[in-house]
Formats: sequence, C-alpha cells, structure tokens
Amino acid sequence: MKRVLALLAVVGAVAFGAPAWAEEKAAEPTVAAATAAAPAAAVAAPAAAAATDAAPAAAPALVANKGDNAWVMISAALVILMSIPGLALFYGGLVRTKNMLSVLMQVFVVFSLISVLWVVYGYSAAFTEGNQFFGTLDKLFLKGITVESVGATFSKGVVISELAFVIFQGAFAAITCGLIVGSFAERAKFSAILVFMVIWFTLSYIPMAHMVWYWAGPDAYTDAAAGEAAGLTAGFLFQKGALDFAGGTVVHINAAIAGLVGAYMVGKRTGLGNVSMAPHSLTFTMIGASLLWFGWFGFNAGSALEASGGAALAMVNTWVATACAALSWMFAEWILKGKPSMLGAASGAVAGLVAITPAAGFVGVMGAIIIGLLAGVICLWGVNGLKKLLNADDSLDVFGVHGVGGILGAVLTGVFADPALGGTGVYDYVANAVGAYDMTTQVISQLWGVGTVIVWSGVVSIVGYKLVDIVIGLRVPEDEEREGLDLTSHGESAYHH
Repeated sequence: MKRVLALLAVVGAVAFGAPAWAEEKAAEPTVAAATAAAPAAAVAAPAAAAATDAAPAAAPALVANKGDNAWVMISAALVILMSIPGLALFYGGLVRTKNMLSVLMQVFVVFSLISVLWVVYGYSAAFTEGNQFFGTLDKLFLKGITVESVGATFSKGVVISELAFVIFQGAFAAITCGLIVGSFAERAKFSAILVFMVIWFTLSYIPMAHMVWYWAGPDAYTDAAAGEAAGLTAGFLFQKGALDFAGGTVVHINAAIAGLVGAYMVGKRTGLGNVSMAPHSLTFTMIGASLLWFGWFGFNAGSALEASGGAALAMVNTWVATACAALSWMFAEWILKGKPSMLGAASGAVAGLVAITPAAGFVGVMGAIIIGLLAGVICLWGVNGLKKLLNADDSLDVFGVHGVGGILGAVLTGVFADPALGGTGVYDYVANAVGAYDMTTQVISQLWGVGTVIVWSGVVSIVGYKLVDIVIGLRVPEDEEREGLDLTSHGESAYHH
C-alpha cells in the first residue's frame, strides 16, 4: 500500500505542479473557444474589464441559448449512460462468469475516478490557452467558472454555459479511460488499473484533447490577421488541420493504443488456447451495445455544441453508419463461418459507431453509409486476422474495434468531408463561408492526427505500465486469476446459484 501511495504522490506532483512549459497569460479570452473539428470548445470565463468615461460602451455580454444548453446537458447524460451501464454491460457479458463483477467494478470506478480528476485539473489542462500540447492550471477545481461563464460553439455570437461544456467533456474523458480496461480484462490488479489510469489520463488524454480540440473560437476570427493570431494559440493538431468531430483520435485510437500496449505488458490470460474463454452472457453484451448506440447520439450529435442542423446531420450519420456496420460484419461472418452471430452484429454496431465518430458532422449520409459498411468488414478482420498477426491477448478486442475503426474513420473523414462527395467541407471563419477543399491535403492532416496519437499514447502507456509494474505489479497471482477476480479482488460474486 505504501508503494501505491508513493506512486500516486509522484503522479500528483506531475499533475498539480505548474508545468515548466506553460506560458503565463496576461488575460483569458472573453469568450472561450469551441473545438474546430470536435466536441469541444476552449472556454474561458468572461473577463471583467473596468470601464472608464473615455472608453467606448462595451458590447453586451453574450448569453447562452437555452435550447443549446439543454441539448449539450442531455448529450452529456447520454455519454454517461454509455459508460455506466452501457460499456460496463457490453464488456461484462464478454468475460467469464467469475470475472463479470470485476469488469463492472473497473468501468464504474474508473468512470468515478476520472470524473473527479477532470474537475480537479483535467478540464483546466485541456481547455485553457497554454501551448500547443497542454493548457494551464488556471482553472484548478473549476476556479472562476460560474453560472454566468460561457463558451463558444461553432457559430459566431452563439455560446453555451461553460459548466455544461465541462460535464460534456468530462464524460468523454471518463469513457475513454473505461475503454482501456477491456484489453487486459480478467487478469489485471485493480489497484494497478487505477494508478495507471491517473498517469495515462494526465499525460495522454489531456494533451491529445488539447492538441485536437483547443482553439480560440469563431468570434476570434474577425479578419485575416486576427485569424492568423488566433490560430497560433490553438492545439498542435488543430493547427495541422486535423478534423475530429467527436473523438476518433482523442478517444478511440488513444484508448486502443493504451489497451494494446497493456495487453502486451500484462501478458496473456492463463490457459488461453486450452481453456474456454467464451463470453458468459451475450444477452448482457447485446443490451450494452444497444445502450452504447443510444448514448452515442449524445456523443456525436452533442459534439455540434448546438441544437442545430449540424447536430441533426451527425445524428443521422451515427444512426445509419452503425446499422450498416452491424449488417456488413454479420453478413461477412455469415459467409466466412456459415452462421450469423449476435456477437458479430453487436461488435459490428460498435465498429460503425467508432468509425463514424470523427466524421459524423463532416460527411454526408452516403459517406456515412460507405464508412459503416467498410468498418464492419475491416474491423472483423481486425479482431481475427490482425489480432493473430499482433499475437496479443487483447481480451475484448479493444484495438481491433476501436483502434482499427478509429483509424479507418479518421482517414475517411478527409475523403468524405469533401463537398464534392456530399460533405460539409471546412468552414472559413474569416470569409464566413465554406473554404476551398483539397482532399489530398486534408487526408495528410488526418494522417498527422493518427500518427501523433499512436506515438504519443504508445510512449505514455509503455512508461505508465512500467512504473506501475515496478511499484505495484500489473497482474494478479495465477491462483487468483484461475479462481476469478470477482472473489479474489472484490470478495463478491456477480451471481449466486
């Protein structure tokens, strides 16, 4: 226990100490920034400027639209539903009976842990103006954020309550960390999982969210010079032009790489290949997948940050791409194995949800259909052929679905966002119109996003797991693994017969 506390103290020093690379800011922007291509807005509390008799009259303060506020808050609740109980049941049904409770516990407690860390320092480090990779700690414990604080959306002069944005983004952070536990299910120490999540959340999730989603907001782009200046304050991948509407890079690829590294470093399950590892309840898995699909409407359509036509487009794309992926996975499996399976249909649906996430608000419906159909087939290969090539015991196929699907969706966003293919293009806030679209340039920008998150998450994960292994140990003893983590780690059982 002392070693656990010692490691947590080190992590706390990293998280709470003022980073040496954070630049001091003279003042925060009056209206916070929304993400350029994602579910985020870098928000700042309204600045109170002292008025003088000689100064011109101040512009009236922007007031949050109640309809937009309601939509973002409902969307945040839907994302929370995706984690608990959606993801927990989806994962829980896929493990053996003796480990059902342990998976429910891991997802539930990781969600709780990250929610607290988000309020303490995560939001501040992700969504304040710092450098290209991290924000500042100016808003620790949400300091300065009040019921009057607002943040920008994707429309000039339109804002939402900053507190609504805080919980919406916090729900994203929490489910991202929850996704990781599926890769090393049934054999990792509960204490090790929690400490690793603190490290990874601090050093991988937060910087990726800042790199992709932080910008100065549309109101900063008044003319070319102002737009150029505002662009220099944005995150690294935002400046590279990477589009990620709702988390293809920040959430899915990020978590999948951490999961894959964990699968290697924790090691394979005892008895793999000799003992049946079949899912104990596909009923729970189907219920979990359905809750994920339902909640994902908040995940993707809520990322528009407004109750708008853009949100409706993201919602339709999420609906149809998921259905297409469920069908394509099922039919491909039917052809290859002779029978269609419930597990295949549910897995295909999740693959479609993952793949459409970065593209949801940027592509047309035909683009969403193609992305969904491809996701079902390619992710089926990801959990079979690719998994064998990687030789990793990724228990619940986090990389095969979230990694492969996330990469596919991120790259195809650059293709199908083209207005010539029914996409929305990229809005130019200086010209106040959709700009000229260069597919090749945009795909290169998307590859920048994919490559950056693979390297960043990979390095942080290797270091994080190694530190935890040295101090705590990553894996339970073999006898505890054989008996099951429900009883040995938690002293409870999911079922009493």
